[in-house]
Amino acid sequence: MFSRSAFSYAKRQTVRASRPMIAPQNASRIYPLSIRSISTETKAAIEKAVGSAPVVLFMKGTPETPQCGFSRASIQILSLQGVDPAKFSAFNVLEDQDLRQGIKEFSEWPTIPQLYVNKNFVGGCDILMSMHQNGELAKLFEDEKVLVHVEEPAAEETKS
Repeated sequence: MFSRSAFSYAKRQTVRASRPMIAPQNASRIYPLSIRSISTETKAAIEKAVGSAPVVLFMKGTPETPQCGFSRASIQILSLQGVDPAKFSAFNVLEDQDLRQGIKEFSEWPTIPQLYVNKNFVGGCDILMSMHQNGELAKLFEDEKVLVHVEEPAAEETKS
């Protein structure tokens, strides 16, 4: 009985493989291409935004009022890492549908939030979390000199 079922399955697969695949005439209407081309204006606006600060986060909401848990987590990670607020800029993708879709196409990354450091795409919340946990994010921020500079107090000289 097992050999018969296995044989029947193998035969069906062989028959299916030998049939030519013919797409229906209206396939483009049924299966629209998910690839869109980003408009020149949107691409220019995104490039300007990415270059507006050394650390740029495209997020849902604002740093003060994030509108999703992933955006909130990303802001918390940046805060814990000690990113200098003067070197940070955030863009609310909920305010502009072209920005919301365009940033995904620009980075070829399907989710928001998205972090850029010195115009280089770093990743989304999952990547930030992983890099935060393994120390890579701290090293990146240190290497890129985007952390708050804390001056250490001068050591007091002891009198003898």
